Amino acid sequence: MKKGMTMLSICCIALCLIATTVTPAMSQERDQHGYPKAETYVPSFQAIEKVKKRFDDPSPVVMKINPKTFLPKSMYEELAPVSKETLSKEWAEVVGFKAPDLVGKIYPEIKPGKYTYKDVQNNPAFKELMTPGLYRQIGPPGTVDFAGNISEFEIVPTQQYYYNYSVIKATRENQGKTKLKANGYLDWNTYVAGLPFPRPSGPQKAYQIMYDVEKRYVNSEDQYQVFRNDGFKNGKQDYQVSMVVRSKKLWGRTTFKPYGIYDNRAKEKGEIRTFIISFLSPRDTAGVTQSAVYYMDPDKPDNLMLYMPAMRRIRKLTSSDTQDPMIGQDNTYDDNEGFMQKLSATRYPYKMEVIGEREFLTYSPSVDGSQYVTSKGEFKNIKLERRPMYVVQLTQLDPSYVYSKRVIYVDKEMLIYHELQTYDRKGRLYRMFQTAWTFFPDVGSWWLHGAPQLTRDYIDKHSTVFQGLCFPAVWDRSDLSLERFMSAK
Repeated sequence: MKKGMTMLSICCIALCLIATTVTPAMSQERDQHGYPKAETYVPSFQAIEKVKKRFDDPSPVVMKINPKTFLPKSMYEELAPVSKETLSKEWAEVVGFKAPDLVGKIYPEIKPGKYTYKDVQNNPAFKELMTPGLYRQIGPPGTVDFAGNISEFEIVPTQQYYYNYSVIKATRENQGKTKLKANGYLDWNTYVAGLPFPRPSGPQKAYQIMYDVEKRYVNSEDQYQVFRNDGFKNGKQDYQVSMVVRSKKLWGRTTFKPYGIYDNRAKEKGEIRTFIISFLSPRDTAGVTQSAVYYMDPDKPDNLMLYMPAMRRIRKLTSSDTQDPMIGQDNTYDDNEGFMQKLSATRYPYKMEVIGEREFLTYSPSVDGSQYVTSKGEFKNIKLERRPMYVVQLTQLDPSYVYSKRVIYVDKEMLIYHELQTYDRKGRLYRMFQTAWTFFPDVGSWWLHGAPQLTRDYIDKHSTVFQGLCFPAVWDRSDLSLERFMSAK
């Protein structure tokens, strides 16, 4: 096993992040739009480690670290300008329903309550009701084939969920403006902001759903993320990765100024988002930094760069490189956040079709972050919920791509995914990505924050558990510059 968290690497992490551990009283510097510098309010890596340990810790981290506890008051008020009752009412009007009204029809005898793996083994209805990846996670305690084993869980009543007021407003104002071409792919110049197809329908329904997924509003438009990722094989941890991510939405902005398109450069080049990832551990990858700029034009390759400090060189990643596994993990660059592959009619195109539309039992969005991972990789304090979903199958038309197809389970109410399955070129189940979103009712936001995500590689029999925390943090372009990180080495 790699010594991912030696005393040396811990010291390096502390030194690397001390610059971002500044209290508001130390600096009142603001950017051109009046926002305080992100370094004055985002929690440090060290502070996060104290709030919730990596393993065996049921602390409700969301109750301690959430937008209201760390954001400056003026920024929080921008996130929450109206009541949650208004948000729920207006989002139901946009999508045309409330989730509780669409569920409870399949195996209604399986009601809210506490269950164990024995209940699942003794009742075949669970296999039909659960998403396939979730069903594979259920088993007796001590199961070591893969991480993410769930031996007991609670089913909770289905809730109605909704988006932030700014996303609702943009979705409503731009409804009907986004157009698809005859082949189903996006005419990117027609997209403005918001969810482009809040009520998918017609012969291009699958493509509409996938563009909602591609233009999703999860996490924060401007954000700082901390990830603690752990690999498991045969019930034992075999690697540990820590990294931080700074990212910024450049097109379709709704929450923080400037709204719409960030600047002239983004408008001229068609940039939709940019981010920079810094690996902090293990020691042999500390300092590796990846930057990315994603473009609206589906035929324009995204700009992905990787800085290798040991070689003191920058490597440009090609579109084929995005199929390679990320450092020590069970997902590719195209699998970031579960799905980040650009949808294109010319570069690895798909045939898209809706192969299912019904309720499934899946992870319930977390509201407190009390879920946790044991040192053996088991998941505890897991809550499940019936959710109305679309099942979309993406069949890859280019035989040179790593996957032959993807199957994605997309929430009908929120138009975000809960589970993704990928198949190799021989048609075998290859990888599964299972996510548990965290929902903030007061602001109507969806983040990867506190609840564990899981990737399983069924070919190599390996798993990665992702534990992330996300924070709204307004950056400028220099904060996401690869040159800045190189000069700091």
